[in-house]
Amino acid sequence: MSIPVMILRGGTSKGAYFLKDDLPDESDVRDHLLLSIMGSPDPRQIDGIGGAHPLTSKVAVVNRSDDPEADVDYLFLQVQVDQPRVSAEQPCGNILAGVGPFAIERGLVEAQRGTTAVRIRMVNTGALATVTVPTPGGRVEYSGDTVLSGVPGTASRIEVEFRDTAGSVAGSLLPTGRVVDDLDGVPATLIDNGMPVVLMSARSLGVTGYETPAQLEADGRLRRRMEELRLLAGKLMGLGEVGESTVPKMCLTSPPAKGGTLNTRMFIPHRVHASIGVLAAVTVGTAVAMPGSVAHTTAGETIRVEHPTGFSDVVIDLDAGRSAVVSTARLLLEGRVHPHRKTENNG
Repeated sequence: MSIPVMILRGGTSKGAYFLKDDLPDESDVRDHLLLSIMGSPDPRQIDGIGGAHPLTSKVAVVNRSDDPEADVDYLFLQVQVDQPRVSAEQPCGNILAGVGPFAIERGLVEAQRGTTAVRIRMVNTGALATVTVPTPGGRVEYSGDTVLSGVPGTASRIEVEFRDTAGSVAGSLLPTGRVVDDLDGVPATLIDNGMPVVLMSARSLGVTGYETPAQLEADGRLRRRMEELRLLAGKLMGLGEVGESTVPKMCLTSPPAKGGTLNTRMFIPHRVHASIGVLAAVTVGTAVAMPGSVAHTTAGETIRVEHPTGFSDVVIDLDAGRSAVVSTARLLLEGRVHPHRKTENNG
């Protein structure tokens, strides 16, 4: 058995993109198959196509939508690297950037001349997004001069505008009803504008916020404290026991170091992101624009979120409920993937 697949880089992540009809209908059978395809559980994912990191062990499942406001449905699945677990708890804005090109390449959406707007329903949350893809001559154009921090080189500009993302996972923009909460003595803003995030000043955790991801991950004291606070925040946000969950994400903030609006270090939740996820950046940007939050600062409509490998620009208009980001994507491979035969026999 082999299954058609495309591998695309979307934003600062990389994933395997499948048509829904090419995968089993039953979620448990599908997830078992995807674990085999990606090579999990194994820290190296040596017997699969995963990249041995949460940012490169992602899956998009796409199909035509029956929602009159969407062209396609997009289910995001996070395949754990070293555990036999597939999570559908949250969407992924990075992989979302590749859904537009994938839908056009697979014929789910007809390419227009100039640009093609692909309306996408994110199945994980029900929220809607529009991904505008350059299609000169009626074909997806991947080459361009847009720079995306955390991605080498340049690519064509893809615009991702979000709708109805407030409270998409935790139920409301401010799940506790407060702009600032006390997490065991640490002031924190618990917010969800597409991704549940807990924002805290890096200083309140005894670090500067300018450490490298490796330095933060090597700090056992910090990691233990962050997990204690995450478990507490999960309950306050109505997410329940989050010990086995990938949300909420934990964000350490500090003053900008390179001319941006603020600096971040994002725990996702136990590794530290080399950059920042798209929906996490949107949520952080929303907190920046929100008076009274731990991250609030005076900024224009465009907020530059600094991260370990550069920056992400987000456009936030709280009054209009508008959230958008600039991204890029690139098709890396198109072919067929061969799952482990044991999986075929069991599935």
